[in-house]
Amino acid sequence: MRNSIFLSLVFLALLPFISCQNANKDKTKSLTENEESTEKFDHPLLGSFVGFFGEGENPNKITVIISQINGNKLEGRSVVGGNDRPFSGTFEEENGIFKANAEEPGSDKYDGIFTFRLSKDNAAELTGSWKPYKPTTKPKDFSLERRKFSYNPNNGNYPQASLRLLKTEEVENEIKETLAYMRNEIFARHGYCFKKKEWREIFELNDWYVPNTADVSVRLTSIEKKNIQLIKRYEKYAEEFGDEFGR
Repeated sequence: MRNSIFLSLVFLALLPFISCQNANKDKTKSLTENEESTEKFDHPLLGSFVGFFGEGENPNKITVIISQINGNKLEGRSVVGGNDRPFSGTFEEENGIFKANAEEPGSDKYDGIFTFRLSKDNAAELTGSWKPYKPTTKPKDFSLERRKFSYNPNNGNYPQASLRLLKTEEVENEIKETLAYMRNEIFARHGYCFKKKEWREIFELNDWYVPNTADVSVRLTSIEKKNIQLIKRYEKYAEEFGDEFGR
């Protein structure tokens, strides 16, 4: 009898601890399930979209990157004309169509407000418009194709500039234009959005080129950095002595 009473008292004393442990166990399980579902969850709005920005003879290409979804809020950035700008906003879904409004900070003279539209049935296309804060700048419409940026050192006409250290004899007799192309192609492989329109137009002719950022300094490999310095040295040489040697 005494043993039964003692065991009962021990069980009652341990009951809060056992309950707490079970609660923590359930909480951990629930958290793990939520984490797994979050990792597997792929929202149709997430991703990068590329296309022409506005109309005219030579419109810029724009890359819109929607990187975060939290509830009905979204965050991302736009890369166009050598300008890399963040935006944030909200969206709603109606009959399988996502409609979003996202604002850029307003600290740049080319900032404005994006309106996005994407259908679940055609998640490969993001359409919309951009309205500038500055009244003297024209609004722009766009229809963008889903494109995923992927660095591939084999892309381009001069992949060796990203794959291995260049030899002096590979650059010393090249003309300035070829050297400039070789050097800028390294940046293009990393998705650099060129500030100079001439280079944007040149690389936009390549399917592999996806403008993704206005700063690739942290992406360059040590090999590429050394090759860039070598090429620049001979670019300067070609410019200074090109006429003398008939280049």
